[in-house]
Amino acid sequence: MLTLTLGTLAIALNHLLLISALVLATFVGWRVARRGGDNPESVLFSLFLIGLLAARVGFIAAYWTHYRNDPWQVIDLRDGGFLAWPGVIALVLATLYRGWRRPGLRRPLGFGVASGLAFWLLATLSLSLYEQGTRLPEITLRNAAGETVQLADYKGGPLVINLWATWCPPCRREMPVLENAQQQRPDLTFLFVNQAESMQSVATFLETQGLSLANVLFDGGGRLGQAVGSMALPTTLFYSPDGRLLGSHLGELSQASLARALENFDSAPVTSSRKPPCLASATC
Repeated sequence: MLTLTLGTLAIALNHLLLISALVLATFVGWRVARRGGDNPESVLFSLFLIGLLAARVGFIAAYWTHYRNDPWQVIDLRDGGFLAWPGVIALVLATLYRGWRRPGLRRPLGFGVASGLAFWLLATLSLSLYEQGTRLPEITLRNAAGETVQLADYKGGPLVINLWATWCPPCRREMPVLENAQQQRPDLTFLFVNQAESMQSVATFLETQGLSLANVLFDGGGRLGQAVGSMALPTTLFYSPDGRLLGSHLGELSQASLARALENFDSAPVTSSRKPPCLASATC
């Protein structure tokens, strides 16, 4: 499961874990402060923001080549571009500094930060292990010619699957990024699996936007999203040649966040050089 859905609201599990860690840290800090010390609630929230800022700055520094031609992308957090380790380091250093400046905070703040950080690290590791244990679903789809195809037929090469719809604004914004990646990375197979829209509406959208995408598939019942546990769009999935999930991204992809996600394939062994079948009526 990649998202938690409550009615019309869908939240990525990694975001939920981060919020849960902050709530846990606040609760533990408050409990410890009742036995002696200052309540660290407001300080914990400021430390949380410091960690997020450091994680964003670290990501931008690491992938600056993808931002330098469009600096406004730096402040667009919708791409989910964060590096964990700069955020953790900044959080620990800021905690030590606050504790040094305010002795009454040391014990509550230390217990709060330690509990929240430990929970987040363990939960994130568990989620990562769970994701990497999942396999490519056995789903039947249709191609642009209306023919029935099997998703499993694409096993044998690195696979990027994008779940999208024309009515979804972030899906529309990321399409040129994915189109460019499809052209620049012929070693990868990109599948654009439309969710519950007609072939005519998709064809019209691609034509009016000037997009040339290979492997446009149609999932009329939205079964693929249900199978992978993501009810939010866009969702992008990254599979190894043997059909093992290497990673996922919920939300809009920028050039930088896509470049980071594609690094999943750098450490994955290539088990076959077989080219998957072409399932689109357009360019393949």
